[in-house]
Amino acid sequence: MTHASASTQPPVDPSAPLVWTNIILFSLTFLVAVTVVPWYGLTHGFPLSAWIVFGVFLAANELSITAGYHRLWAHRTYEAHWSVRLLFLVFGTMALQNSAWVWCSGHRRHHLNVDDEQLDPYSARRGFWFSHIGWMVREYPSGVENFTNIPDLRRDRMLAFQHRHYVLLALATNLGLPLLIGALTGHLWATFLLAGVLRLVLSHHFTFFINSLAHMWGSRPYSEENTARDNPVLAVLTFGEGYHNFHHNFAHDYRNGVRWWQWDPTKWLIAGLQFVGLTRKLKRTPVFQIQRALLAMQFARAENLLARAASTAAPTRIQELRQHIASEYESFLTAVAEWAKIKEQWLTEKKRVVVEHWEQTTFQLRLQELEQRLRLQRRRLRMLQAQLA
Repeated sequence: MTHASASTQPPVDPSAPLVWTNIILFSLTFLVAVTVVPWYGLTHGFPLSAWIVFGVFLAANELSITAGYHRLWAHRTYEAHWSVRLLFLVFGTMALQNSAWVWCSGHRRHHLNVDDEQLDPYSARRGFWFSHIGWMVREYPSGVENFTNIPDLRRDRMLAFQHRHYVLLALATNLGLPLLIGALTGHLWATFLLAGVLRLVLSHHFTFFINSLAHMWGSRPYSEENTARDNPVLAVLTFGEGYHNFHHNFAHDYRNGVRWWQWDPTKWLIAGLQFVGLTRKLKRTPVFQIQRALLAMQFARAENLLARAASTAAPTRIQELRQHIASEYESFLTAVAEWAKIKEQWLTEKKRVVVEHWEQTTFQLRLQELEQRLRLQRRRLRMLQAQLA
């Protein structure tokens, strides 16, 4: 994808009208969070109940954005029971990141035009400030609402109701819920300051980090065609959204942290709800496709290392390593071709309804063999890269 130059679309366009509602909201809540909240804590103290409500609301807000707005509605990576969708809608509204229609429409445009300074609503190439929060404080052309890319969501009556009554629902959840629970526990202002104000500010910026830092800080193991990066630190802050390089390459996978040990409570929530019948049709990227992306990046980096080493290493050694890499690459292409052939055979068999459970047939065994071959090849390439380094 080609990118517009910074001169054609400056990070700060003084001609773009200011969005005063957002400016006042972000400024006021931030100021209260960094002044009134610590002052109240030092002078009055916060009871345990207020901290518990704060933690529950923060987790509910973040998971409703990650599991609901993002993976359920924006990318349709799974299906959920109406009760789960209702909870996501309530606490997603409380997260105060606009209606699901607006959020998902903008996010789909982001994926379609990632890094394009003209079309990506929060392009990281326009700087940290713009991608983090600046895109919401001015009416930039890239952020104009256009719901033509969410026909599926516009048919959802629950989401349509939220969009029509968003302001009222946002006020009810952000003011009503913390004040109500604060009154019931006898700690009105303590609960409101923690579970209302501080929760909102942290929830905002944790999510905003995905648009900004997750495109600037971390590794790119799957592709360097866009700025998205994997970052385990951000994954902790964002309930699993920090594995952003994987996500931008396999957006229709319900997981972001694809390895079992990667911190992604959102995927665990979705998978856990499947066990009790509240989610279904969870989409997963085939292991072979993931391995293929990882290997393709390793080959590209090995070639770069080889080019840099050519000026210092002995010519015979460089030639030997070049032949070794070429041999590995030929093996890689053979495996990819075999995978495509097996996939085609499986599709043919599926159409003919020859097998009912193809996972238990030789097709699955052949695919597993290919996956293992790629894993071994990745290990050999790491050893080659170590020699080149």
